[in-house]
Amino acid sequence: MKRVIHSGRASLVTLIAALALTACGQEQPQEQQSQQQEAPPHPVEVTEIARRDIPLDKSYPSLLRSDIEVTLVARVSGFLEERHFEPGQMVEQGDRLYTIEPDLYQATVNQREADLQSARAELARAQRDAQRFEQLLSQNSVSRQQYDQALAEQRVAQARVAQAEAALTSANLDLGYSNVTAPVSGMISLSQINVGNLVTSGTELATITPLDPLEVRFQLPQRDAFELRRQLADSAGDMSSITAHLSVPGLAGSAGGELAGRLNFLGSRVDTGTSTVQASATFDNPDGEVLPGQFVRVRLEGLKRFDVMAVPEIAVTQGLMGPRVFVLDDESKARERTVQLGDVAGPWQIILDGLEPGERVVVGDPAGIEPGMEIDPVRFDGDAEQLVDDVEEAEAQEQQEQAEAAAEMSEGAGDAPAEGEEGAQ
Repeated sequence: MKRVIHSGRASLVTLIAALALTACGQEQPQEQQSQQQEAPPHPVEVTEIARRDIPLDKSYPSLLRSDIEVTLVARVSGFLEERHFEPGQMVEQGDRLYTIEPDLYQATVNQREADLQSARAELARAQRDAQRFEQLLSQNSVSRQQYDQALAEQRVAQARVAQAEAALTSANLDLGYSNVTAPVSGMISLSQINVGNLVTSGTELATITPLDPLEVRFQLPQRDAFELRRQLADSAGDMSSITAHLSVPGLAGSAGGELAGRLNFLGSRVDTGTSTVQASATFDNPDGEVLPGQFVRVRLEGLKRFDVMAVPEIAVTQGLMGPRVFVLDDESKARERTVQLGDVAGPWQIILDGLEPGERVVVGDPAGIEPGMEIDPVRFDGDAEQLVDDVEEAEAQEQQEQAEAAAEMSEGAGDAPAEGEEGAQ
């Protein structure tokens, strides 16, 4: 009987202990939940969205060309007697390059000069005859018909003088063409014709390629061209506000591998096939660092997007419904908002749709932010580039710390003795 009573007391004690443990188990989650509710708001940079002008940093593929490249063509026929240059050298405007039988054309010039002298002598005789017949006509010594004949011969002689002068001019031109000179300064190519060969009018001889300056023509998308034309209209068409930068693969001589130039043309029509507008820029190339025919990229500095909304690129994350940002409600709690993205302008991401001016948007690092989380707004200073750099630096530091911690754990595991070795000791 006593054993039964003892057993009942033991059961009662066990039941009370179980109830106590159950109560403790119920209180612990409530305590944790209250601690979570009392967690401090998450501090992050926040800005009030507004429309403004954003500098646009874009580049366009293109092909370098020399705007005044010249192909030398023979303008007279004859044997090529001399070549006065070495292929690949720099020639100056006016330098003599080829000689094509100048003696032959000098002889033609001499003949045309003699023809001109003869025509002028004939004109002088015809003029004297016309004057004499005019006096005789006044004295009724000759007929009117004879006087008219003398005037006609005078006019024929004048025409022959004009013909002789034109022939002499043509002969002098041919004599000049027999000495081929450089019409522009630049680098000359290989000669297409060897000395001693017969050339005719129209035969290609060589090519001169000016290397300074160089021109690049590229295609602007319709939207970019529209914004640029609007910007130029605000500055009365002054293109000096737009600086062009030429990025050339392998170019190490210039700062950052780029050449600075100037925009000098923007087309006035849209290509219906590509929906683009042609533009061109000129770049100084005094050292001949780059050559025509190279594929390059042109970056326009000073191009803007007008009256747009933008957030730092780091503020945009990918949600279930697409690109998203976090906005704050009246209680400073984060709310997810799906947005439509536009161009990327350096560290800025242009937002086409999804936000309204005046809304508070989280522009800092969105890592760890969930919908409904209370946010402690930190004033954003407007420097998106610095914000992105700070976040990237923090991520790099965190990755380095994790790598160091993993290395320490690996070293600790390697130093610990195995179970067999501990037992043997």
